[in-house]
Amino acid sequence: MNELTAKLSGQPIEGKFTNPDITLDGEARAKVPFERLDTLWINTGSLCNIECAHCYILSSPKNDDLVYIRLEEVLPLFDEIKQLKLSTKEIAFTGGEPFMNPEMIAMAEAALMRDFSVLILTNAMAPMMRKSVRAGLLDLQERFGERLNLRISLDHYTEEFHDKERGKGSFAKSLTGLNWLNEHGFQFSIAGRSLWDEDAENVTNAFQNLFDTQGWSLSTKNPDDLMIFPEMDEQADKPEITEKCWDILGLSPKDLMCSSSRMVVKRKGETSIKILPCTLLPYRADFEMGDTLEKSLKIDGGMFDEGAVKLCHIHCSKFCVLGGGSCTS
Repeated sequence: MNELTAKLSGQPIEGKFTNPDITLDGEARAKVPFERLDTLWINTGSLCNIECAHCYILSSPKNDDLVYIRLEEVLPLFDEIKQLKLSTKEIAFTGGEPFMNPEMIAMAEAALMRDFSVLILTNAMAPMMRKSVRAGLLDLQERFGERLNLRISLDHYTEEFHDKERGKGSFAKSLTGLNWLNEHGFQFSIAGRSLWDEDAENVTNAFQNLFDTQGWSLSTKNPDDLMIFPEMDEQADKPEITEKCWDILGLSPKDLMCSSSRMVVKRKGETSIKILPCTLLPYRADFEMGDTLEKSLKIDGGMFDEGAVKLCHIHCSKFCVLGGGSCTS
């Protein structure tokens, strides 16, 4: 782990999020039992063509702590889903920038050929717009169009604020990619961020205006078309989530992403993939659930209780429970 990813180790705030079972106040920590595997997330690698100011996992052109995962490493997982008779509907790819991985198209094709739906998170910039990638996407679109979806990171509806986060010229390049996807009939959606503390209604109205101006058939009334993600701060002071919080907040453990998804990563220097409960904890060894899906469903001890995930990280509080964030719709 380099000095960048060390920042994502989840250092406790004033003793919080340290004991897997008990909060700092002595309350029973909340946990999320596994319900079903709707989505298997695959991190294609932490390398990215840009470096965002507030990247969730510190992706950049230099950070290769998560190495490119390969087709030969994901195929056994697809087979395992069938063997275990899991209810998995979707294989989702995230990064980094997935289209920097030279086997991205091949991995998507393999999932689609096995009747999964595929979701690819991308910034729709240069890696996606390479000639070979566009040809691969067009081929997949022709053969599997209804089951292929792309979610484009467009942090803000204005060029000014999007480029402050992602670098000068990023907004225009993403629009070029988005318009190419739209022109060729791809199914896509938008992922924005709440960095700027704006009124939610104003944000959705502004995004809808952008959609209409660009001629995209997206509606902010459809939660699948626009997702606004809450922000995360490793040093923020947020309350720990106890078993009592479910009733207080009117939530169920089933509402959380870790009840129905798992994440696959491969770290630099390691010989095997690792299964994790969440897309936001790729560098945390104490949240590892083994190297197969079967092991991940049975893991006990530490951060887990017979497959249930103990909410022992600040992201569990700020992003998922209190922020309502979920990478799946």
